[in-house]
Amino acid sequence: MVDLALARIADLNPKLNAFCAVDEEAARAAAVRADERLAKGEARPLEGLPIGIKDAFDTVGFTASAGAPAFKDRRPETDAPTVARLRKAGAIILGKTNTPVLASDFQTFNPLYGATNHPMNPDFSPGGSSGGSAAALASGMSALELASDLGGSIRWPAHCCGLYGLKTSWGLATTYGTMPPPPNKRTERDVDCMVAGPMARAAGDLKLMLEIIAGARHAERPVRLQPARFTNAKGLRVALWATDPFAPADKSVRDKVEEAARRLETMGAIIDDRARPGFAFSEVFEVFALYNHAAIGWGLPGPVRDKIAATAPRYKRGDLSHQALQARGVRITPGQYRELEMRRRKLQAHWARFFERYDVVLCPPAPVGPIRHDHAPDIHKRKLIVDCAERPYLDFLVWSSLASGPGLPAAAAPVGLGPDGLPRGVQIIAPMGEDLAAITVAAMIGEACA
Repeated sequence: MVDLALARIADLNPKLNAFCAVDEEAARAAAVRADERLAKGEARPLEGLPIGIKDAFDTVGFTASAGAPAFKDRRPETDAPTVARLRKAGAIILGKTNTPVLASDFQTFNPLYGATNHPMNPDFSPGGSSGGSAAALASGMSALELASDLGGSIRWPAHCCGLYGLKTSWGLATTYGTMPPPPNKRTERDVDCMVAGPMARAAGDLKLMLEIIAGARHAERPVRLQPARFTNAKGLRVALWATDPFAPADKSVRDKVEEAARRLETMGAIIDDRARPGFAFSEVFEVFALYNHAAIGWGLPGPVRDKIAATAPRYKRGDLSHQALQARGVRITPGQYRELEMRRRKLQAHWARFFERYDVVLCPPAPVGPIRHDHAPDIHKRKLIVDCAERPYLDFLVWSSLASGPGLPAAAAPVGLGPDGLPRGVQIIAPMGEDLAAITVAAMIGEACA
């Protein structure tokens, strides 16, 4: 398996640039040891499985730069806890997959390793920030990928590349040893809203990795995952949220979300396209956006943070433009952060009441399908095209905020191809802690769409 993966990397990686570092010698040595264990009947859960690790995670034997020139020579002496758990379970680490600078963009390019291309069309990006992971999986270079998600960094690339991905419940799998923030600004507490999670070519493989990586930083034994509250689609209560005035999504995306719902309905699910939680979309987006910009801002150099924060007086109270939210979030005060936490808890309570009546929500993973490379330095000048109309580039954050802000699990599952011949998917949001429910529905959609 390792030889096949390395051959695939040698053949395709020069064109795709999915892996930014590979250690063939170490991978083959690990494969020999895995064969010995298999021969002795001592195989561990992931024995011999060749995987990639997003370059945001500390991994012994490799640099961990997250695409940032300041960390190009940084070689961690210990693995991030999630990486250590995968090694202990027998997985063989092929190398590191490419990511934007500090994992902070929706396309994958950086000044150290360049841009990663979409496996189906090199003119397009595979998404970000886990774009290298997505391109590696979709092209068959690896069997599984360890990635991270703050504002859709697993779900968006999975949607782009026809893959399965899981944004885990916040706190289920520690993000310690991951960027952002930079290594010198790490705290014991996981970054609010940011998670570690698996990406795979099959829904069942998400569970395979999740069972290994789940746990707090110092957890010594696997965490018992909460079983899905259902085993088949018959009677499954599905809330369909394919459209919203606050969050325009392209017809090519909406169509696939609705198709996923129809497929579940043919399997016996009950679909309700009017069901909504008891909060305004704008509220959950604002709460998440402030968390997001606070997390990213914490890692910025002081002068850069000050420059962005200084623009805050330009914006009126209640302004939800991305520039206004960024200016408010990068220099958030302790009191404001406490208020944000209280708002987050109210959102969680709304979701908990909603999930007493429904099992999952189906909605877009992002407002658009795969986009062409656009590396304009001012992120606010980039645009998305939604039904022939321009939208702000950072609208990528809007649909992902429904799960990211409250910390809910959300899976991305492929549904089919759009009019451009590139993949489209669906986002499946489940109750807090019910990650296996999201995976189970992703598997149902995959079975129905096969």
